[in-house]
Amino acid sequence: MNSKQHVSVIGLGPMGQAMVHALLGAGHPVTVWNRTASRAGDLVREGAVLAGTVEEALTAGDLVILSLTDYDAMYAVLEPAAHALNGRVLVNLSSDTPEKTRAGARWVAEHGGVHITGGVTVPPSGIGKPESSTFYSGPRAPFEAARPTLTRTDFRGEDPGLAALFYQIGMVMFWTSMLGYWQAIALADANGLTAADILPHATDTMASLPDFLAFYAARIDAGRHDGDVDRLAMGTASVEHVLHTNADAGVDTTLPAAVAGLFRRGMDAGHATGSFSSLVDLLKKPAA
Repeated sequence: MNSKQHVSVIGLGPMGQAMVHALLGAGHPVTVWNRTASRAGDLVREGAVLAGTVEEALTAGDLVILSLTDYDAMYAVLEPAAHALNGRVLVNLSSDTPEKTRAGARWVAEHGGVHITGGVTVPPSGIGKPESSTFYSGPRAPFEAARPTLTRTDFRGEDPGLAALFYQIGMVMFWTSMLGYWQAIALADANGLTAADILPHATDTMASLPDFLAFYAARIDAGRHDGDVDRLAMGTASVEHVLHTNADAGVDTTLPAAVAGLFRRGMDAGHATGSFSSLVDLLKKPAA
């Protein structure tokens, strides 16, 4: 007899499919459901069972994993079968804001279910690999019962919004950093260079960031923005040069202009002689 948890996976986009492959590979019985049933074809051939309805999927597994676009999609899929949530443990990998996540957890609880939030930190191709990791938050006891079935876990506490918050913090850094890279490629291209030409320099630049993160984190937590290592005025001159270089090259300046605008706000706020880390205090509240 198979002692592995029986898992139902609802939502078979790239992430859902990757989860099913990993679960089947680990020996779990898996039931799947998707609006477009044809997406389950390869998974069924691999050993998954296709549920005919959402209700069937909810009741088939010891554990239910949701992999949907967002929490609006969760409601759209689950509301018609909400009565089947009673007694079920849902691990929701759908992305959304921490507040929507908390509201979703309350909704599941109102229908007798248990909601565990998940925030996957790797793309679908990374699921099941040693470097994969997922933030989780929600009721501790149900999470511990599910832990052996889940991908490499990073439990962040019982507040269901915490996993979503840590996930979104990562996305803030990822998307903004990658946009910076795209901007660099556009500037390089305008000057006859390829992405491959600048890749070693780009990689070295990114590799230098962890030291900066650690250095400034301690100071920011201590409320220090001393100008002993860097000054906002110097940084402002630098980002203005970046803006002008992109403008001179004839490439889009939306991103460097936004960066320069934030630095100018810091100057206007009187932080010229302090560190550019003082911009954190500007970012803690909406722009006037």
